[in-house]
Formats: sequence, structure tokens, C-alpha cells
Amino acid sequence: MDNGRGVGLLKKAYEKLKASDADAAYDLLEQALNADYENEEIKYALKCVKWWQINTRRIEEIVNPYEKGSFLISLFKQYYAFIGQIDQSFEQCQYAVRYFVYSKALFFFKGLLSSQTNHYDCGLLLLAGRCYKRLGFYDEALGYLEQAVRLKRDDAEILSEIADVNALLAQTRTAKALFREAFFIDPSRIDLRDLESALILKLRDKVAELGFANEALCEWIPVYGYLWGVFSVKRELKQMEAGRLKQSIFSLESEYESNPAKREILKPRLLNHYFWLIDYYEISHEDPSLIEETLLKIKVTDPGIYSIFAG
Repeated sequence: MDNGRGVGLLKKAYEKLKASDADAAYDLLEQALNADYENEEIKYALKCVKWWQINTRRIEEIVNPYEKGSFLISLFKQYYAFIGQIDQSFEQCQYAVRYFVYSKALFFFKGLLSSQTNHYDCGLLLLAGRCYKRLGFYDEALGYLEQAVRLKRDDAEILSEIADVNALLAQTRTAKALFREAFFIDPSRIDLRDLESALILKLRDKVAELGFANEALCEWIPVYGYLWGVFSVKRELKQMEAGRLKQSIFSLESEYESNPAKREILKPRLLNHYFWLIDYYEISHEDPSLIEETLLKIKVTDPGIYSIFAG
């Protein structure tokens, strides 16, 4: 057994994978395993690369470049389910896998972006921005994402990506404001696995420790983000926005009362709307009794959250 040679071949395999050559990476990993058959990371990397080799074969049958790139990225949901069954995880391997997929997808998207007409394709701009972000080109990512949000202003998915890039660029105040906005618009549209800044991942992990998972986790993130001071940047709502907020609260309250089966999801969303309403009343210097009325609603909905809020 030659541990040093195995580690060296593993490193070369990762470089080949990042260069979009999964077949060469797999060959090097097999050589690495022969040299160091007890190395758990080599075994793990072999499983991961093999998965991508098998599942990307269909891409040759796809003609449209947009569909090729989209197909590659869409595979991540299945891939996460696959690696979730493996007890171990090695970040260097996952980084190489992400680089392999996003660089390959970006190759297809860049050809399309050479046409000016495609600069009005919100979906393409979002995917290109996400690819650039994953590859570490944050300024380029921001450029495409900001083009996308100009076309679709109230899109939680795009706003969360812009927030994530701002956090990665250490523009913390902007990131906090945009994350709060995105999670208010529609938490269900945000895939936490697409985000990578410490700002949001630390919050995700802390909320997950409270026992929330999947869709409920996304819904509770803005609640605890507000209570713990992460989503601390507030803005003044326009009159029209305030009207929509009140109408949305009325609808959520009605659904919360009539649909007990959905309360796990509706409760955090309703609480977050109450927080926004209280902010609106405070910033607009409304009658304090309106704030007290909303606080009472929070207390009735969730006494535990009320005690944290009031404390």
C-alpha cells in the first residue's frame, strides 16, 4: 500500500473532474484505490464520480444548449438524495463535483448569452448567475442576477441568490435586507442547497437544531432570523405594499383557522407577516394600540415566539 501515491492520484482526479473530464477522474481514482485501498475519501469519490458518469449519459441526446445545462443542474436533487445515504462526506470531493457540473452547464449557457435577445430570458440569467456564483466569480454572478431581478422583481429565488452573492462579497447589510425580502415573498421558492454564504447557512443550521426540516425549515428561518437579529435590516413599506400585507395576513389567518393540517407551514409564515406589520406601524408612527393588537395576535398564535419577541 502506497498512501502518498494514493493521495497524489486523488488530487489529480479532482483536478480532472474540475476540468470537466469525469472519465479521466474515475480512471485516476481507480489507480488511487489500488495504491491506497483503505482510504475512505478515495472510495467516496469513486462512488460520486461514478454516479455522475451514469446520470449524465443522457446529455448527448439533448440538442438544445439551454436544456443541456438545465438538465445537468437539475440532477443535483437526485444526487443529494444519493449522497444522503452515505454516512461520510468529504468537502473537497463535493467542491470538485460542483465545479464539474456548474462549469459544464455554464459552457452551454454562455453560448446562448452571446445573443443579446437572451439577455431578456430571466430563467437563463438566473442559471448563469448561479453557475458563476458556484464557480467563485461573484461579480459576474451579480451582473446576471441583477439583470434577472429587473425582469422579475418579486422573485424569491432570484432575490435569495443576489443576497447570497452579496453576503459572499461581505456586503452584509445588503445581504440581510435581501434575504429578509426573499423569505417574506415566498420561502417555499428558496432551495437552501443552492445557497453557500456563512450568513444564511449558520442561520439554517441553528434553526434546524430546533427540530425543523424540509419545507418547515424554510418557513421558520425568517422568524428566527428576525428574532435573533440576522434579518435586522428593515425598510419602509409603501402604502400599497402595506395594504397587500394586511390583506395577506387576513387570508393567512382565515386559512390557519380553517385548515389545521397546514398549520405547521402557515404558522411561521403568519408570524413573519406579523413582524413585518409591526415594523410598518413603528416606522410609520402609527397608533401604538395597533402594535399591541398585533402583539396579542402573536401571543395567541405562538406564546413561545411571543416571549422571545417581547423579552
